[in-house]
Amino acid sequence: MNLNGLTERENWFRIGYKPDLARVRTHKVPMAILWLVVSCIFPLESRAQVPTYEVTPEASSIKFGVDSSVSIKGTFEKWNASIKFSSRDVRSAFLDLEIEAGSVNTGSHMKDNKLKGKDFFNVKESPMITFKSTKIVQTGPYTFDIEGNFTIRGVTKTEKLTLTSDSKGTPSGSLDGTMAFDRKDYGMTSGIPFIKIANRVEVNVRLNWKQVSGPPPVFEQ
Repeated sequence: MNLNGLTERENWFRIGYKPDLARVRTHKVPMAILWLVVSCIFPLESRAQVPTYEVTPEASSIKFGVDSSVSIKGTFEKWNASIKFSSRDVRSAFLDLEIEAGSVNTGSHMKDNKLKGKDFFNVKESPMITFKSTKIVQTGPYTFDIEGNFTIRGVTKTEKLTLTSDSKGTPSGSLDGTMAFDRKDYGMTSGIPFIKIANRVEVNVRLNWKQVSGPPPVFEQ
């Protein structure tokens, strides 16, 4: 009888133990789902706290000019620009410019073809001109020095773009910037027949932007 009673109790324990395991597993499943939901929600909330901007092409432009005996000034008709933030600090912004070198427009087909050629932009081998910021320093209430990797003709060097903002914390505005570089540093050592041309090239950028989501960035006072 004792042995049988012990066996019955053992059987009862074993039978009762399986539902307990099942309940533990059942409790773990909702917890795992809850953890997954929480881990998905918080990154979204974090991203929502970062300013999100969009550059609008209307009234935006990228122009260039070089001192010469015959005026050489023009615009680039095709380009993309983006401004991204990793935090609310305005200095965390990243500026990315991509310009199609072949879209140069000086108003003269002869000048355009010369600039697209191998002596200057070398469009066939290096179709894109890019600027990717690496450091932003606020130099005044509305002014910034932006260091970045500037690439033209496949050559990359560090250049500085000086930007001025026309607003703080508004839903839209504009940025005006100037960058100068020595064309010979990028292999543009040739001249243009019968035209005296300087080495310094100035690039002027005007970017109209609008805030898409998130809070405004925080400026230094």
